Amino acid sequence: MWCYRGGSISTEPRINDRIRVPEVRLVGPSGEQVGIVPLAKALELAQEYDLDLVEVAASARPPVCKLMDYGKFKYESAMKAREARKNQAHTVIKEMKLRPKIDPHDYDTKKGHVVRFLKQGDKVKITIMFRGREQSRPELGYRLLQRLATDVEDLGFIESNPKQDGRNMIMVLGPHKKKTEAMAEAREAQAARKAEAKANPGKSQNAHESDIDGEGIDGEDIDSEDIADDVEAAEAPAPASASAEA
Repeated sequence: MWCYRGGSISTEPRINDRIRVPEVRLVGPSGEQVGIVPLAKALELAQEYDLDLVEVAASARPPVCKLMDYGKFKYESAMKAREARKNQAHTVIKEMKLRPKIDPHDYDTKKGHVVRFLKQGDKVKITIMFRGREQSRPELGYRLLQRLATDVEDLGFIESNPKQDGRNMIMVLGPHKKKTEAMAEAREAQAARKAEAKANPGKSQNAHESDIDGEGIDGEDIDSEDIADDVEAAEAPAPASASAEA
């Protein structure tokens, strides 16, 4: 009785003596069509050119094989895949939590994070958390969300209007700038800083790091965990003056 014993199925193309067909459609090193030749003849030509015979279309009849440097081909393919992953843009939704009676300093801190996220081309989910009697004043959260949206309107827009979700009120901001554009600008800014540092070798490392922090684009992403301290500060009871202002 036949039994599958596992093991991975190779996705590598067959090369040289691993090719087991009587004849192949051969493509030369420069892409020229040689035609249908016996496998032995194709292997002989590969040896003459000091190249590999690589099966590039196994499902064709006869299979298509090409003369190439297989090691170089694999290296170039890996580099292309790496570059494609580097330039790939993933849509990320960041989250920022606020309280209806947040004090001005905490608000400015939160707004700074939102600005940073939008500059990076990420969406931002803004959550207003109501507690106790605050739940009877949803207009406080609505006004706060509208205020934040107005403050960052040059960087983002309201993608999802404020809506009540249990004890919370949620709004989603979308960036005007696409993720790919933000990544390209970040790389350009990084290249410019490197060029400046090379042209001015006397500049201190601390000053250079300060410039990078000021940009706020190339730095590490700030997730909800990174701003846990800010959230806790925002959840603290607000002073009377801040409540009056809200």
